[in-house]
Amino acid sequence: MFLGTHSPRLDDKGRLFLPAKYREELSGGLVITKGQERCLYVFPMAEFQRITEALRAAPVTEKAVRAYSRVFFASASDEVPDKQGRVTIPPPLRTYAGLTRDCTVIGANTRLEIWDTRAWESYLEQEEQAFSDVSEEVLPGIL
Repeated sequence: MFLGTHSPRLDDKGRLFLPAKYREELSGGLVITKGQERCLYVFPMAEFQRITEALRAAPVTEKAVRAYSRVFFASASDEVPDKQGRVTIPPPLRTYAGLTRDCTVIGANTRLEIWDTRAWESYLEQEEQAFSDVSEEVLPGIL
């Protein structure tokens, strides 16, 4: 499970230090792909394989499934962190997420998300109040 908020910087070669507490879990490989709200999703290889199986089972006759799968897989990049725990973020993914130097990496349960820091701050500004104001169960019986 991935938790917390971290603030690594992107270096001049497009590399990002993974949060130290997750380096061992991600050392065998990971997949970076486009996420919603212009962030990047980072999945451990096993979780990406689980998602692949779920999408494989989805009906390809559904236009939304085809469209999502095309963007999701076409933009995916499998990476292996270097010995210092850095991963290279391919230029098209950096462009998609608007990544420059200051990044925010958040834990999002089964994945990490990489955000441009200003975009993350803007997102939080818009969404935190709605989160605070939730008056009905998001997950019935749990929350």
